[in-house]
Amino acid sequence: MIAREGYTIIALVMGLALALTVGSLWVDSWLVRGPMLALAAGGLAFTLYFFRDPERTPPPDALEAGIVAPADGRVVEVADEEEPLYLDGPARRISIFLSPLDVHVNRVPARGVIEHAEYRPGDYLVAWHPKASEKNERSEFGLRHPSGTMLLFKQIAGAVARRIEYDLQEGDTVETGQRFGIVKFGSRMDLLVPPSVELRVEEGQTVRAGTTVLGRIPTTDADPSQVPKAPSASTDASARRSSTP
Repeated sequence: MIAREGYTIIALVMGLALALTVGSLWVDSWLVRGPMLALAAGGLAFTLYFFRDPERTPPPDALEAGIVAPADGRVVEVADEEEPLYLDGPARRISIFLSPLDVHVNRVPARGVIEHAEYRPGDYLVAWHPKASEKNERSEFGLRHPSGTMLLFKQIAGAVARRIEYDLQEGDTVETGQRFGIVKFGSRMDLLVPPSVELRVEEGQTVRAGTTVLGRIPTTDADPSQVPKAPSASTDASARRSSTP
């Protein structure tokens, strides 16, 4: 599958590839024609590859109280810090770096209700920079699990990525591993959890969005009456929010 967020860019690259291909027919020298055709084919192939959107199914034991990776990539840091925005207290932060070769479709880390959703313009430091989480262009989402546990996850643009897209809004009921957006061309995803969450992830680990389990939420105090229902079609089709540089 191809991510819908990439349709416009793919169309533009296809047009450029077609122009290069047609233009190469008017060139007699293969020293020029060859690179033109290679650029056309390579550019289109990379664009299609970048915007791939594979199906992902969370492990059955993660659907109720598991926390799955919100993005593909490599865990570059697991750190303790204070989180004043949504958790309003001590937290553990998991930072995932996405290279241009990783799948860039993002997924919700756990089921629950979105209580906070905000886009923040900002700088474009390299995605692994220590200050990228608080200075770069980003979107921030606060999620409350049925147990009452609160999670915060952020799409963070990198030095190359200049466009964040998502379709979550406050009040949405979401499921573990649900697709929710994309950050284009190299980025970072931060996930912040309270100390009560049992983490099962290490720095340097490679993770896959929607399938790699990062930890488990304690559910001993969960109220069954507060368990959210599966998202409806109208929720899945909610108006997409996007940022334009």
